[in-house]
Amino acid sequence: MSTVRTRVTRITGHRLFWPLVVLLVLLAANTIHRPSFLSVELKNGHLYGSLVDIVRLSAPLILVALGMSLVIATGGIDLSVGSVVAVSGAVACLYISEQPDQDGLGGVLTALALAFGVALLLGAWNGVLVAVIGIQPIIATLILMVAGRGLAQLVTSGQIITVNSGPYKTIGVGHLLTLPFAIIVALAVTLVVAVLTRRTALGMIIEAVGGNAEASRLAGVRSRRITFLVYVVSAACAAIAGFMMTANVSSADGNAAGLWVELDAILAVVIGGTALTGGRFFLGGTVVGALIIQTLTTSVYAMNIDPQTALLFKAVVVIAVCLVQAPAFRARFRRRRPSTVAPTPATAQQKEQVPA
Repeated sequence: MSTVRTRVTRITGHRLFWPLVVLLVLLAANTIHRPSFLSVELKNGHLYGSLVDIVRLSAPLILVALGMSLVIATGGIDLSVGSVVAVSGAVACLYISEQPDQDGLGGVLTALALAFGVALLLGAWNGVLVAVIGIQPIIATLILMVAGRGLAQLVTSGQIITVNSGPYKTIGVGHLLTLPFAIIVALAVTLVVAVLTRRTALGMIIEAVGGNAEASRLAGVRSRRITFLVYVVSAACAAIAGFMMTANVSSADGNAAGLWVELDAILAVVIGGTALTGGRFFLGGTVVGALIIQTLTTSVYAMNIDPQTALLFKAVVVIAVCLVQAPAFRARFRRRRPSTVAPTPATAQQKEQVPA
């Protein structure tokens, strides 16, 4: 009996257990509301279905949340990822729109390289402010969060730039090997980040910097370089997400692209079990957290929930997820739960011997 209880405790105590439970509950609720929700079919060599759409639409958020996980692991925060999404998408679409042949692969690749380079510069700007100058991460990235929106509006001249490029559209809605291309890109980036942080010493160094930057510096770790690096990686992930978002609608809106994605990314990281205080991070949990956020969004639209209460609905679910996976909350809940175990004779005899 004790062995079974130990196994159950070990399973329920895993960081992925409660996020996966919530994800399954959301999927079950959608299935009850619409029985065909879980159906996936193959048409013209492409997979289609609500589950496929959820994963495809989650791809940009997964990318942004991966970069956010590394930043949070160092004890920082990046509020500028939404603006980087908008800037990278705007630069790419502007360049493509000015080409005489928008379907030219060379022009699209040049646009992606140019926009990606701009995003890396923005990430380097954040890294310099935080790692070199020493500004608090929330303030440093808040600067770019505001200024980046203005930069995106400047690039688009306050207009929505529309493109008609087949190769660029493939990034958002194209398919490869029956799967949406966005899913493959997100999976590839996730694998690269996982290999670099879990199969090398880089992940341990990032966690050391987040745990105690001064101690890691005294131990020989160049904490400033690591801090600089994670902000550049975060911007790179946001840039790829920006390509996906703008390619999905074949247009770039400097004001709306990537709006509030930084908050969804932070929520995904927290739901996945990574603490905002820095230190250890959990990439698998981050991916599950992003899937939960997107499933919530899909559920809101599928169940015809009033858009005015959609954000409140999402907040309630996120709070519930964070509470059920918090060890302190579960321990307090167990203490308040009445005991159903009958006292043994030895226990009763001990109680009788206690003087009043």
